[in-house]
Amino acid sequence: MTPGLLLRAAAPAALPDGRVGIIDIGSNSIRLVVYEGAGRIPAILFNEKVMAGLGKGLATTGALDPAAMARGLSALARFRLLAERMQVATLHVVATAAVRDAVNGDEFLAGATALGLEVRLLSGGEEAEMAGEGVLAAFPDADGIVGDLGGGSLELVRVRAGAVHERASFPLGVLRVGAIRKRGPRALRQAVRTAFARSGWRGAGTGLPFYMVGGSWRALARLVMHITGYPLPIVHGFTMPVATAANIKRILARADKAALKDVQGLSNTRAATLPDAAALLAVVAGELEVCQLITSAYGLREGVLHRHLPGEVRGLDPLICATRDEGSRQGRFPEHGDLLERWTAPLFLGESADEARLRHAACLLADVGWRAHPEFRAERGVETALHGNWVGVDARGRAMIAQALFTSFGAAGVAPVVSQLATPAELEGAIRWGLALRLGQRLSGGVAGPLKTSGVALVEDQLVLRLAPGDAGLYGEAVERRHRTLAAAFGRRAALRTG
Repeated sequence: MTPGLLLRAAAPAALPDGRVGIIDIGSNSIRLVVYEGAGRIPAILFNEKVMAGLGKGLATTGALDPAAMARGLSALARFRLLAERMQVATLHVVATAAVRDAVNGDEFLAGATALGLEVRLLSGGEEAEMAGEGVLAAFPDADGIVGDLGGGSLELVRVRAGAVHERASFPLGVLRVGAIRKRGPRALRQAVRTAFARSGWRGAGTGLPFYMVGGSWRALARLVMHITGYPLPIVHGFTMPVATAANIKRILARADKAALKDVQGLSNTRAATLPDAAALLAVVAGELEVCQLITSAYGLREGVLHRHLPGEVRGLDPLICATRDEGSRQGRFPEHGDLLERWTAPLFLGESADEARLRHAACLLADVGWRAHPEFRAERGVETALHGNWVGVDARGRAMIAQALFTSFGAAGVAPVVSQLATPAELEGAIRWGLALRLGQRLSGGVAGPLKTSGVALVEDQLVLRLAPGDAGLYGEAVERRHRTLAAAFGRRAALRTG
């Protein structure tokens, strides 16, 4: 654990009570995020950033610009008051490269102290470690290299087996790259090679995925999504071929700057950094010989939270935790999703571990549409699955969960959009999940008892529904109809057994 990272410290062995806030003082922006507690995937209650630009001009002057410092301290004053009024119990305040490297960084820290904030100035290694932890919070099985691009620095981290390994920080932030590129067409590549050599960086390994962290690289991903017509407006988990970095660099070189305004979620400030961010990504990806580019919305802030969770909480599946929480909030009976998962499991004994967890997530969300108008429950299910704030799941997984919910809420055919994200075979399997959920929901009425005393199984050419002797009356017309539909989806006959 990095000592001193908590302001009002809670022991890392226990979850802090109440809300948790993080103020992240970066080279480009200063941001406050307030979380509802410190669970595996806590809900975000508040998120605001100010583009203070502390690192602007740092490469040439070596100092923080006075106007930027004034904007930054004004933002900190507001954020401190907001955290206090929101009754944040534990507040983390961290500063990174711009404050760390500036000759007048101490002056800015003194101003923050005068506001009542105790700022933890992260070293380059600590900043890299937190970025790696953030990616592991979202991608527990990540095995690759994390690249966290800020305004003042680039952090590289090797992650594998659920842990952070080799890490290094380089003075290659997006606000510094422009000055380097002005030296000539090969200057940036030479600067990267020199920085890697001086650091003794040994985290590289050919053929590994590269996890892109930081606002400038996320903005690049949004641009690619816009250009390619990607159907899902979720940047987290968006994957690109390595060649995309060089291609987007060339596109930006001749792009109409006004056209960038059409890119969803792309601010003018981020748009200005895109050419330099693309150039750096192309060089770094080439030098590291990575196999693909994966966008991560999780980074340093989430890493700070993740680093302080107990081991037993860190080890939980983020998708299952988040969908269970959402199902509890929107559903009628909190325990019903896990019961449905166990009830439907005998029908899918040959599924992979990945398919099993996606089916489990669909079961946990199986009741999210019940408050909606009956004509729009299927749409609510699709919306929840596709656009929910999930991590630990890719676009294919979102599509399969969406299709399962679409089917379970009574809609026929393939849900909108999902055919662009998953294969026909995957969606056919998801339809079976949805039909199984639909039968279980109707049989049980959404309560626990009937699911605990009944079961389904594939027996020879039959899909058998077993009911306890006293529950035979539950097999009404609607249940029978759904039983037959599910059996047909498996190419079986429906069979009822009691006793």
